[in-house]
Amino acid sequence: MRVICFYLPQYHPIPENDEWWGAGFTDWRKVATAQPRFRGHSQPHIPADLGFYDLRLEETRAAQAALAAEYRIAGFCYHHYWFNGRMLLDRPFNEVLASGRPDFPFCLCWANETWTRRWDGREREILIRQDYERYDAVAHVEWLEHAFRDKRYIKINEKPLFLVYRVDDIPNMREIIKAWRSYVENKGYPGLYLASVETWFTRLSPAAVSDLGFDVIIEFQPNIRKLAVRAKGRWTPANFMKSLFHKTTDMVGLEHVQRREIMLKFDYRAMVEAFVASPRSPRKTFPCVMPSWDNTARKMVATVMQNEDAQLYEVWLRSAMERVVEYDQQEQIVFINAWNEWAEGCHLEPDIRNGKKFLEATRSVIEAFDEAGGHAAAGTSPSGLDKG
Repeated sequence: MRVICFYLPQYHPIPENDEWWGAGFTDWRKVATAQPRFRGHSQPHIPADLGFYDLRLEETRAAQAALAAEYRIAGFCYHHYWFNGRMLLDRPFNEVLASGRPDFPFCLCWANETWTRRWDGREREILIRQDYERYDAVAHVEWLEHAFRDKRYIKINEKPLFLVYRVDDIPNMREIIKAWRSYVENKGYPGLYLASVETWFTRLSPAAVSDLGFDVIIEFQPNIRKLAVRAKGRWTPANFMKSLFHKTTDMVGLEHVQRREIMLKFDYRAMVEAFVASPRSPRKTFPCVMPSWDNTARKMVATVMQNEDAQLYEVWLRSAMERVVEYDQQEQIVFINAWNEWAEGCHLEPDIRNGKKFLEATRSVIEAFDEAGGHAAAGTSPSGLDKG
């Protein structure tokens, strides 16, 4: 069983963010200044053991890997930002690749979104676009193969594991996959193990994704639509009027006027219950779990699924593991969102409020699973949902 964490390589300044958001910008600026929006709202999220780190430092990356390994995380899945040969936020991974340190497994997820100013509520203002008309599949996979050949790269039956975040957006995906696979096979690999990331905005059906040539679907969380969890107060008159105001100012080009914050609250427990009760997909699927979610730091229209109950998170993780136990051993994989998405309130890295309790819960489930021979230990069924 392998538990892999999505990893955000954002915490260092780059010229593009300096231009778009101000000199020295990183997510830490948003994280540190986030404010509570309701009574009992756990904001801001302040890092504990690792502090407000800079990912340009090898010492930081080594400390992250050591902490992850201590709590039985099997590897990091780095977000990979590729725009027709131009890469953003690539320094941390490139230095990991070039130096051979830390000695900790990794894979890549092509985060193929167009970047906009949606953090400011101005989604129509594009910062850098994914231009698929000029996309060169061979040039891309040629660069990727330098990572694939690294002994630390996560493979499934010797095939490099590569994720694509927004499959729906890419025209000619089937032809691109053929080009990728042809290239890596000519390099001596038995193939490429491709994963399509399924999110709440994915439009393609699992069958359509499989038909394109993907080996597996990753159920990225939070997926409110799939788990059919309703927001509390989503369509209150106040939220409706605020949303209408935002859309109107966008339409008439007045994005810079003062806007009011909107917050959509969801019940984390209800999400766990919905996942545990949901039928298993007939398609090969790697589940994904999250300790919590709260993008108040990033967005004016925030989505909050606050959770400080590590035992409830354990139930979700255990249920996810049970869903892959019948797979080939190499394919017994569960993803966690995320190792360090601090501005989305979604991190296993310790904070000053919860310390290491989510890391401890992660290790506890993995060890209990291993000790039970690949199944949940007796007495650790989803009945834990009955509490509270």
